[in-house]
Amino acid sequence: MKKVVTFGELMLRLAPENYLRFVQAEKYQATFGGAEANVAVSLANYGIDAAFVTKLPTHEIGQAAVNSVRKFGVDTSKIVRGGDRVGIYYCEKGASQRPSKVIYDRAYSAIAMAKKEDFDWASIFEGVEWFHFTGITPALSDEVAAICVEACKAAKERNITISCDLNFRKKLWTKEKAGQVMGELCHYIDYCIANEEDAKDVFGIEADNSDIYGGKLDRNGYISVAKKLTERFNFKGVAITLRESKSANDNDWSGMLYTGGEAYFSKKYSMHIVDRVGGGDSFGGGLIYSLVSGYEPQQAIEFAVAASCLKHTIEGDYNMMSVAEVKNLAGGDASGRVQR
Repeated sequence: MKKVVTFGELMLRLAPENYLRFVQAEKYQATFGGAEANVAVSLANYGIDAAFVTKLPTHEIGQAAVNSVRKFGVDTSKIVRGGDRVGIYYCEKGASQRPSKVIYDRAYSAIAMAKKEDFDWASIFEGVEWFHFTGITPALSDEVAAICVEACKAAKERNITISCDLNFRKKLWTKEKAGQVMGELCHYIDYCIANEEDAKDVFGIEADNSDIYGGKLDRNGYISVAKKLTERFNFKGVAITLRESKSANDNDWSGMLYTGGEAYFSKKYSMHIVDRVGGGDSFGGGLIYSLVSGYEPQQAIEFAVAASCLKHTIEGDYNMMSVAEVKNLAGGDASGRVQR
């Protein structure tokens, strides 16, 4: 079985019920999530041997975080235990023209305070074929950024394929710092994942004739972005999610995979959103699964986009879909009819 390792932060997610605003809520639903953990859960649900690496406290909340991914079959044996706190994020779901909001309370979390010596990458990467992280992880601290560099170097020494979702978060670092740190890391990366904003925010590479806030996207502009990224960092592939936002509830969703000098576009889905947090991570999980499984580029981008489309219908960070369900949608059954 193919083995994939992901590395990042796992947080406690606190969310008001339904569409209540933070200032209205009297109780919050507690779940767990985090970009790389979300990818690991997707992969485990697809039958991939997926391991998640992070640092979490030894207390009960830290253990609950570990349990939240382990119950889906994710290998948690390489999680380092220690530190004082689990990072928290608060998530208020948007509706209609009101956007969703996220507030972070993750300073001084166990992983943000981690040290290089916490992680034995030679042991972690034993028998591994693919390593994945996102731009959120090196944004946590300078030390964690250095840990990411060490992980990438160790992976390259072992001919492990590396993927990274740029995932720029302006609440964690500046565009200038992101460009500097990710500019170094991208030289190790084989497959880069981005959305409409990431390439612009991190590297100043912008799609022509597109307006992400007005819901207008131009295919040729995104081909140009992928080509420029590939030329700069010698990527094997660049995958870009294309979100045409009509409102907080209704988006059109598609994607592009640029590899071998060719661009492959998926079909477009019109989505009515239940929960969009984790949507990009489910795309990454679908893409990694399809590439590890030897899918051709067109099949790979269709699977990744279908997987992500389905995640938008699921509450919480984790995508709880099977390969058969994703293939059913990718194959054209978008009716939503009862299965019985």
